[in-house]
Amino acid sequence: MSGRADLPIVTDIASVFLEDRPLLDVRAPVEFEQGAFPGAENRPLLTDEERHQVGIRYKEAGQDAAIALGYQLVDAQEKARRVAQWQAFAEAHPEGLLYCFRGGLRSRLTQQMLFEEAGITYPRVAGGYKAMRRFLLDALETQAIDAPLIMLGGRTGVGKTPFLFRFERHLDLEGRARHKGSAFGREPEPQPMPIDFENQVAIDLLRLRHRAPDEPILVEDEGKMVGSRLVPPTLFERMRVSPLVVIERPLEERVEQSLKDYIIDLEAGYRARLGGDLEEVEARMREHILGAIDRVAKRLGGMRHRKVRQMAESGLDAWYAHGLSDGLRDLIRVMLVEYYDPMYDYQLEKKRDRIIYRGEPEAVMEWLARRVGF
Repeated sequence: MSGRADLPIVTDIASVFLEDRPLLDVRAPVEFEQGAFPGAENRPLLTDEERHQVGIRYKEAGQDAAIALGYQLVDAQEKARRVAQWQAFAEAHPEGLLYCFRGGLRSRLTQQMLFEEAGITYPRVAGGYKAMRRFLLDALETQAIDAPLIMLGGRTGVGKTPFLFRFERHLDLEGRARHKGSAFGREPEPQPMPIDFENQVAIDLLRLRHRAPDEPILVEDEGKMVGSRLVPPTLFERMRVSPLVVIERPLEERVEQSLKDYIIDLEAGYRARLGGDLEEVEARMREHILGAIDRVAKRLGGMRHRKVRQMAESGLDAWYAHGLSDGLRDLIRVMLVEYYDPMYDYQLEKKRDRIIYRGEPEAVMEWLARRVGF
């Protein structure tokens, strides 16, 4: 293969994320699974085993020997198949870029094969995944440290997430973590890898501050963890000292919102994920709700845990046998009043000096629009 020194290289990493350019990741599958960028597609130059063998040869005999082994491991038919995959991506995303781990040998070889076999000139990212990851970590630090955040609080069931979405300038940590942030907050889809979550939050914050660096950003008032994902420490420290607005709604409205969030929408998610297998959907729902109750058993106390669990079982029986939701409403009401509200009120008391406004959703909306400029 003849090398080409003039194949294009992109060095402006900020533009990669600000312009949301499509990304072709040619690393091995195991590398991709450990961490990637939002929307990137993995179409590897080498399989995991091939990468392992080539890496050993590289250490023992150098680059030329490693390249030669790579060609031995991949026959002409398989090479044509891989080039066709890259070609399909490049033709579907002419504005895209490709990268490997360090932006070196693998991405250069991919570029060369695309050019020589398909006549396509496709740029690669200088420094590859490692440089892009380093850029996002640095950007997260610099953008978060003085970000003009306004925290959005409120008891469980006030509808913080739909309220958040009414504003263009928001940071959706729960959505990015695929978790509602409580014992009952697991989603049908598994949480992203920690690196993937961190990358996405960094990109979101970078874009928000690039468009309007001094305009406020609305963020739900989260703890350090969203499910099992850690909020980036610099961002969390900024959240801890930022002003807080609090949504308030009557108990029965909160019961209805919680029924939608934690039963109706959750069930719809399982239906979509499981392809309409109703028995499996019911099994997952029971496992989800009863498991969440069991996870907070110590905080509930033995007697209350047994009471709540029985309410959940009866409520689910009525829901799946007859489509009746009153039992689940009763369960939600007890959990709000006896478990979530005291816990939230205790935490909110420690933040009272940061509260700049509180009221029902429309009042908070009007206040934000008038005082902050949302």
